[in-house]
Amino acid sequence: MNTIDLTGKVALVTGGSRGLGKAIAMAMAEKGAEVVICGRKQDNLDQAVEDLRQKGMNITALMANVGRSDEVTALFQTIEDRFDRLDILVNNVGINILTPSVIATDEGLWDKIITTNLKGTFLVSASGVRLMKKAGQGKIINISSIAARKAAMGMGIYCVAKAGVEMLTRVLAVELAQDRINVNGVAPCVVKTQFSQPFWSNESLLREITNTIPMGRIAEPEDVVGTVLFLASGMSDFVTGEIITVDGGSMA
Repeated sequence: MNTIDLTGKVALVTGGSRGLGKAIAMAMAEKGAEVVICGRKQDNLDQAVEDLRQKGMNITALMANVGRSDEVTALFQTIEDRFDRLDILVNNVGINILTPSVIATDEGLWDKIITTNLKGTFLVSASGVRLMKKAGQGKIINISSIAARKAAMGMGIYCVAKAGVEMLTRVLAVELAQDRINVNGVAPCVVKTQFSQPFWSNESLLREITNTIPMGRIAEPEDVVGTVLFLASGMSDFVTGEIITVDGGSMA
């Protein structure tokens, strides 16, 4: 960790106003990167900026819904105008709405989950690549989940979306290798953030989950951050098309 230096790099973290995204943004800023975060709610973005400013770090916060192509286009136009490049992209945005049955789910809910998790990753990556090619290289890191490889009750559409993210990661890795753009993913188990609170705030459910993890606990944001920093740094220049699992051994 001490050898990672992102000085001079411009990084975008989607969904960077809270939870895992905020932890990643903070770590990248600490390593010297110029960090941009985006999110759908201005209040959350303002709070993130203030929290990091109190820690001596300045970040740029821009409002954007990654599932809307017009907003993604505007987001990257602003990044290009301010920084003229993009070196690191972390596709962190994700939503899950508990669904007892995929078959019984209405089309609107399916579209919402797929759009945010999968289509959003596609739209942001497509725009990000244009700036990375301008810079001559880049790192794309997609936040997946072990749910991409292991079906879970109540999370069916999310599982499908994250499985799509993992294949998109591999496809882009192959397509962009000649452009010196590395594309990788990180697949954690349950991470203790607001996103997963319905799981870890329920004592009996938390106990059931931790019983499946050999290390005996769910992940903290810091457990995932180190892997993301590795993939964002020069230490991973010959790593592409990989999904690194961060799950305390639950998929072993």
